[in-house]
Amino acid sequence: MPLLVTGSIGIDTVRTPFGERKDCLGGSAIYFSLAASFFAPVRFVGAVGEDCPFDLKKFFTGRNVDLAGLEIRKGSLTFRWAGTYTVDMNDRTTDNVELNILAEAPPEIPPAFKDSRYVFLANTHPGLQLQLLEKLDSPQLVVADTMNLWIENERAEFIKLIDRVHGLVLNDGEAKLFTGRDNLVTAAKEIIAMGLSFVVIKKGEHGTLVVNSKNDLFVLPAYPTEAVKDPTGAGDSFAGGMMGQLAAAKAEPDDFAALKQAVAAGTATASLVIEDFSLDRWKTAGRKDIDQRLEMLRKINSF
Repeated sequence: MPLLVTGSIGIDTVRTPFGERKDCLGGSAIYFSLAASFFAPVRFVGAVGEDCPFDLKKFFTGRNVDLAGLEIRKGSLTFRWAGTYTVDMNDRTTDNVELNILAEAPPEIPPAFKDSRYVFLANTHPGLQLQLLEKLDSPQLVVADTMNLWIENERAEFIKLIDRVHGLVLNDGEAKLFTGRDNLVTAAKEIIAMGLSFVVIKKGEHGTLVVNSKNDLFVLPAYPTEAVKDPTGAGDSFAGGMMGQLAAAKAEPDDFAALKQAVAAGTATASLVIEDFSLDRWKTAGRKDIDQRLEMLRKINSF
């Protein structure tokens, strides 16, 4: 079942204790699409400026990603981000952000994409996420991502977005910021009460908490990765694996068993991308590696 994603395409500069990469390919839609393509066909919607140095068609060659929704906008500049990670890799500082094209009108959704049943609204302004969602016919499962910037500065729009989606993916700090609660279970339940079918709270190296509208709980630890070089894109890769698995299973919003399997798939997928800078890990890793880590997750969580 095809999966539509809309989000950012970026030019990233990343610094970690293991080195630095300048002007590399990044963005939420890029990480998500590559990860999701291991599980289901992806319909890509995103925009870059004329300055974009990357050949995305070549980059996605051989991947199950339809780039009909890619726009190269004349007169615009591509989104740029630069960040530095601390020694423990859990915290990072944003050194520079240039929204550029992300501050403009969103890209158009191709007519052939408007019947998409599975939709992921990757992190961007909630107003833009709503605009894109309104152009789709009647999706079966819509999940959105967000960040602290929108929670703090665009709270009203973010609440409108929650009212229109089935699921929300956010990290522990964002969940606490939005609800004012320190307990993540309490925070998740408060967000669920706003009308969602489920909430997925990412806790970094401490795994993931999932809560649904029936108060079912699922907690999965992170995969025990030993070599962490660059955490950039881990959350988007997690979401890609999760949504790709949900689309492959043709899951409904209230299918908690399918959601648990999908969270495990996302966890295994994200554990690979962080082992090298940018998207370099995918030059050597593939679906076989994801499946091996899924099997290991099953073993280490069985008692």
